[in-house]
Amino acid sequence: MRKKLLILLPVCVLMLAAGWALAAGDAADPLATLSYLTGAFTEAVDQRVDQRLNEAGLSSGSGAVPAASALSWAETRLKGADDAVCTTGSSVMLLAGEAYVSYPSPGAVVDVTAGTVVPSGAALAVNHRYLAAEDTIAHFIVTSKTAVLDYQGSVEFAYSGTEDYNAMAAALKQLHLFKGTLIGFGQGFDLEAAPTRLQALIMFIRVLGEEQQALSWTGTTPFTDVARGSEAEKYVGYAYERGYTNGYSATEFRPAGAVNASQYTEFVLRAMGYSSAANTNLADVFDRAMNAGVLTTGETAMLQRDRFLRSELVYISYYALEALLPNSSRTLGDQLMDAGVFTAWEWEAARALVPSWRL
Repeated sequence: MRKKLLILLPVCVLMLAAGWALAAGDAADPLATLSYLTGAFTEAVDQRVDQRLNEAGLSSGSGAVPAASALSWAETRLKGADDAVCTTGSSVMLLAGEAYVSYPSPGAVVDVTAGTVVPSGAALAVNHRYLAAEDTIAHFIVTSKTAVLDYQGSVEFAYSGTEDYNAMAAALKQLHLFKGTLIGFGQGFDLEAAPTRLQALIMFIRVLGEEQQALSWTGTTPFTDVARGSEAEKYVGYAYERGYTNGYSATEFRPAGAVNASQYTEFVLRAMGYSSAANTNLADVFDRAMNAGVLTTGETAMLQRDRFLRSELVYISYYALEALLPNSSRTLGDQLMDAGVFTAWEWEAARALVPSWRL
């Protein structure tokens, strides 16, 4: 009986969604007629429950729901234009990023969280569960550069050929340069969020190959908004002492403040020796980055056009590893291997993770 109830609940939701979308209802009873609910609907639910039990290899009276049933959820990272294709009874939940749903008529997709049927073409709300209704094939298509999706049931993925920021983040993690945040999903990459000044500084120190020196630093800083004795103070204090950063003011660093593409590109140029903290004019930073081979024309256009998120921070950091150092035939990646930050094998393995081309 318990098995039948477990299958009965989602089937009822599905059939109700199909009823709203396709059947039943008039001016006197706008949602569904009583005859439909007590007749055709009830009979259809019974048939669908028996069908689901048979498909699962169960009968109405014995056995347990298998571990691989639609009751379990899985998580995946997706990139722009990737498509999660759901069939009847399957669910998705957008945890981060942006996406929309598309499905043919007749059909229906239910926002289970809000208790509504959503139209084809509607944008998904974060942390809402969406369920493909009876006889519906729904496409959940990512519109942001990256996204994190929970899914349940029968879901197939059609992957696009767009830039794979997720792969770049995984590559940097392989190289010990990117560790993500404490967010509990999406591998902790948090690519859909805007980076903070502190996060940008930490990434800058890692790209320099000086993280261990920073973590070993002892001293004090003039910044009253950085917690004393914290790991953050080590990064900030080390960078300030070395002349890598000037802070926001004489007494403020503003660790949670926003950082933009120009500021982070300047950080990378300093890490490579193309600039220094003495340079405070960032008006020409993208021109200098292109002249140094750190950015392409297409990448510069993207950074000037799009909102600067952690995905863009990852993009700049990853491809900077392939750029030549000033007056040298060696790259930033070579310099970090010499410093023992990662090995040649790790570098090759990381590069194999990124199949997309540069902009």
